[in-house]
Amino acid sequence: MKNIFNILTFFLFIFSLSSCSEDLVDKVQVATLKGIVIKKGTNQPIKNVKVFTTPSTETVFTKDDGSFIIENIPLGDYSVRAELTGYLTSFQGVSFKNNEQTVSVVFEMSDDDSLNSSPSVPVLLSPVDNAVDQPLAVDLTWDCNDADSLDVLKYKVVVKNDFDANVIEIKDLTDKHYYLENLKFGVTYYWQVSVSDGINPEVNSPVFRFKTSTTPNNRFHYVKKMNGSYYIVSSDEANVNFQFTPFDKNSWRPRLNQNSQLIAFLRTVGGNAQIFTANTDGSNPFQVTAVPVAGFDNAEIDYAWSKNGKEFLYANFTKLYRINKDGSGLQLVYTTPDGSFISECDWSYDGSKIALKTNDANGYNVKIYIIDLVGNTVKTVLENVPGAAGGLNFSVDGSKLLYTYDISGHQEANYRQLDTHMFIYNLVTDENIDLSVLSEKPDGSNDLDPRFSPNDADVIFVNTSNDGISAKKITKVILQDNSRTDLFPDAEMPDWE
Repeated sequence: MKNIFNILTFFLFIFSLSSCSEDLVDKVQVATLKGIVIKKGTNQPIKNVKVFTTPSTETVFTKDDGSFIIENIPLGDYSVRAELTGYLTSFQGVSFKNNEQTVSVVFEMSDDDSLNSSPSVPVLLSPVDNAVDQPLAVDLTWDCNDADSLDVLKYKVVVKNDFDANVIEIKDLTDKHYYLENLKFGVTYYWQVSVSDGINPEVNSPVFRFKTSTTPNNRFHYVKKMNGSYYIVSSDEANVNFQFTPFDKNSWRPRLNQNSQLIAFLRTVGGNAQIFTANTDGSNPFQVTAVPVAGFDNAEIDYAWSKNGKEFLYANFTKLYRINKDGSGLQLVYTTPDGSFISECDWSYDGSKIALKTNDANGYNVKIYIIDLVGNTVKTVLENVPGAAGGLNFSVDGSKLLYTYDISGHQEANYRQLDTHMFIYNLVTDENIDLSVLSEKPDGSNDLDPRFSPNDADVIFVNTSNDGISAKKITKVILQDNSRTDLFPDAEMPDWE
């Protein structure tokens, strides 16, 4: 019986030892942590990042590809930490629950902005502070630097003025200059540059000022063409000029009136040609007409100021109207008796005579004649001839009339002219002078749109090849010796007042 007891005791001891061994094995179960560290926003791997856990296990550093591995981590909950100078420390929580479990993590580390320097204060270079007589387009330039060479600097330019409440703000510039255009004459502009590196607060420059030149007393105005639309240029005889109307407004036939100090012109509005006025610097454009200016071709129609600058004469197909410059007082002056279109008109300086050019819907069957203010025909200058004509302009004293006529008599659907000459018709003597012959017009060219100079000593006009596609130029003839001088290249529809 005693032996049986001893045997049972031995087996109980052996079983107890076996149970303790199993508990010991359970306590050493381990897992593995794998991961990669990348830069936030770019996903570029970051090497040499220190990675360790809390509670502490093993400290490792990421490889060139940003990867790391920590093995033999006892099961449990841990905080994993990634550290590298220049980056914000990153944390992640992980939990290991099963023996030989592998957990994968990704750390996205952000730049430590506290270590980044702000850009320097922008130094404004040009125009210098308090500069005067500046053109209507200036290149604003400045300088700036940043100690952190990898930073991308972006600039903001703010421009204000003492003329109106308009504020110009240009953002996200990377160049250290900005070409500022379409300024106004005689206005003081204030400008400031701000810079940002995308990390630190914006840095502002001082505020500089400059003043544009006063409005020049330009007596020449002409038209240029861009992308199928006209725009008007104001110029002196040396071709020092500025753009009078914007590119995106189809504007043509400029006419300066010295008494009103306004420049009139035609502009397309809703497909119709309307008379506008503006100040001599191009500001305050005002639509005068509601009933449009109309004839057989918008490019060929013309209108006239009264000498005192208070009224306009203009045509709408068969009807001739007068209207005040403020758009009031529209009156019918004349209607063509044969239903022909009035394409051009001019008003004598004394206001007693009106020159008209009429034609059919194709621009032909032309007639140039003079009427009084009640519609009576007082002189016929040209009629019953084939070909194109136009370019009406009275001399200062009203005794002469400039006009053009294609002496070839050519007619075709696209209104091409082959040999258009300028003529000066004397209303007193009925003498007709061919100015193109006297001034030796080049063969194969046309003289178009003539205008007397303000003192009647010269004539300004357009000369161009008769091929219909070559560039046009504005030329002057001195009447004393009939010599020609080219004034403005690539230009048409001149005005000289």
